[in-house]
Amino acid sequence: MVLGTTFVLVFVPASAVVGILFALTQWFIVSKIQVGAGRVSNNGYMHVDEDGVDDSEVNAKCAEIQAAISEGSEAFLTTMYTYLAIFMGLFSVIIFVFLASVGGFSFDRQPCDYDQTKSCPSSIASAFFSTVAFILGALTSTLSGYLGMKIATYANARTTLEARKGVGKAFAIAFRSGAVMGFLLAANGLLVLFLTILVFKLYFGDDWVGLYEAITGYGLGGSSVALFGRVGGGIYTKAADVGADLVGKVEQNIPEDDPRNPAVIADNVGDNVGDIAGMGADLFGSFAESTCAALVVSSISSFGNDKNFVAMCFPLLISSAGILVCLLTTLVATDIMSVKGVKEIEPTLKRQLVISTVLMTVAIFLISWFGLPETFTINVVGHEAKVVKNWHIFFCVGSGLWAGLIIGFVTEYFTSNAYTPVQDVADSCRTGAATNIIFGLALGYKSVIVPVFAIAVAIYLSFSLAAMYGIAVAALGMLSTLATGLAIDAYGPISDNAGGIAEMAGMSHEVRERTDALDAAGNTTAAIGKGFAIGSAALVSLALFGAYVSRAGIASVDVIQPKEFVGLIVGAMLPYWFSAMTMKSVGKAALAMVEEVRRQFRTIPGLMEGTTKPDYKRCVKISTDASLKEMIPPGALVMLTPLIVGTLFGVETLAGLLAGALVSGVQIAISISENCDLFSGYLINRIARLQTALRILDLDVGVTGNLSMVGFVSFTYEMPGPVTYLCIAVEGYY
Repeated sequence: MVLGTTFVLVFVPASAVVGILFALTQWFIVSKIQVGAGRVSNNGYMHVDEDGVDDSEVNAKCAEIQAAISEGSEAFLTTMYTYLAIFMGLFSVIIFVFLASVGGFSFDRQPCDYDQTKSCPSSIASAFFSTVAFILGALTSTLSGYLGMKIATYANARTTLEARKGVGKAFAIAFRSGAVMGFLLAANGLLVLFLTILVFKLYFGDDWVGLYEAITGYGLGGSSVALFGRVGGGIYTKAADVGADLVGKVEQNIPEDDPRNPAVIADNVGDNVGDIAGMGADLFGSFAESTCAALVVSSISSFGNDKNFVAMCFPLLISSAGILVCLLTTLVATDIMSVKGVKEIEPTLKRQLVISTVLMTVAIFLISWFGLPETFTINVVGHEAKVVKNWHIFFCVGSGLWAGLIIGFVTEYFTSNAYTPVQDVADSCRTGAATNIIFGLALGYKSVIVPVFAIAVAIYLSFSLAAMYGIAVAALGMLSTLATGLAIDAYGPISDNAGGIAEMAGMSHEVRERTDALDAAGNTTAAIGKGFAIGSAALVSLALFGAYVSRAGIASVDVIQPKEFVGLIVGAMLPYWFSAMTMKSVGKAALAMVEEVRRQFRTIPGLMEGTTKPDYKRCVKISTDASLKEMIPPGALVMLTPLIVGTLFGVETLAGLLAGALVSGVQIAISISENCDLFSGYLINRIARLQTALRILDLDVGVTGNLSMVGFVSFTYEMPGPVTYLCIAVEGYY
């Protein structure tokens, strides 16, 4: 081992600061695009030709739409965070009481579990520091989601305005904006965690076990906010999406993001609160949990016994190097090999994944070689200590990193319209909704195979080489390029918003084509982001499970025993219960949204003619109220179930419950994720795209969108046979 304590104390915070400065630099570049000059016409609906690049009315209209989206997004997040503050306050009290009760609420120092000759902090002190870490994790996750929303709503109109000058300029603004979110989240999360460790160490001293057990509250706080952010944001965005698409595009036959659609602002707000703030908090939670799990396991290894600060900070060194690698990777897309045309968008985004993975592999090797002892041991409950070499850890981290890349590419294969799976689903629409649903569900289930094998190989290799510590750092490896992954993921909703603003501002068809091209690539990258989130969550969950059984002293989970088996089967049921609650919530909110949009089309004179504006705020309020009301029960189910089961039925039953939920949840998450992108991301948008294509070709062809009872779309073409093939080809292109 070559690296010293001074290097860690400088390198980790310096990398975080560099990441923050890089994010601010990208924000400054985006801010150079001016939005808001000029006045707005009386009715607000205008058509601007391509030569109107400097038209002040369009600029003002974009600013007005941007302000409405930003106001709706901020109002939702502010209200949601208010509810979360109350819930987190109550949960903080629960955490403190449970942890303090372990030592009988004693203020006296007690013998350490790992060495009875030494004294460790009292139960009250440990509970206090764990609660503080929980609050810090929750606040950091909240800040991450909020900053992501702010940059997304700041950049959407600027991306639209740049699209008038070319697809390359629009791509650069959207991607730079996504990078702001990615680097701020990764850098803030790392910096707050590292500073928390240093401050806690002032009290805990050499008690690394107690220190890192207290630090685990940081991961719990981050994941708790992520849970509610994902559920609340998801309910919001899907309710608005269904209302806008089903009534506007299907029933009223108006284009997507048409300003006459009452739910169009709510739909665009949903992209920011669900796909930006929610996804940001989600991946931050995974990052915090994987790091904390690795720190806990390392503290009970020879690292902790030898008081080897550098080796115990190995997870933080990986994340620090990841920020620098992602910085170089981002420069490739924005400055070195910038996008020039539509066909270069998807390859550029895929290139980001490949470059970051290759560079990170080199960084992992260097940190493993110079930052870890040549040989060390990892304690395994119920077994002999595992002897590990530093190059073993390289393969553990690398397996998670490359498994993430595989999951990303498989996700793209199953969700991009450039490949066979989506084309097969599209082709199945010719025979009706039934075959469409069958094909889509089958492909969703099929998409589970390769990602699960990739995760399984990473788990087997990592556990064989370094036990649970190997799995924890494998999860960290998958998240080591977090900044790039988030930049790619945030790029999609920003581009989607840009297309909506272009349509609402009445820009030319050429501009809308460019934003559609950006959005199409964004839909695929959003699916890739979900794949990373699911894959990393699987590894993180297993790492946390390992930390739990190690701390609880459970040598093995024997499913033959009744307690463990009951926990296993109930745990496998929990993801279905959770999914049922969230889907029903979306259904109730969507029903209210659909009825409101129908009411406005029916009762507001001149709405379809474009002479009167709809009541956007009413639709925003419906989604906001429904999502905030419905997010509490699913969140409570997830957070309270382990506490109740562990308290009433013991640690063995809880171990079975956690194992069952992990195995079942991964399968459901991957299959539903792919199904959502196969159906909602492609099929439901094809009506509007196809109708646009037919208008361009000046073909007098009728297109009917038939909705099945579960909301999927099939098509009937009222035309002679030869024209059918032409329309299918045009539809596939769009």
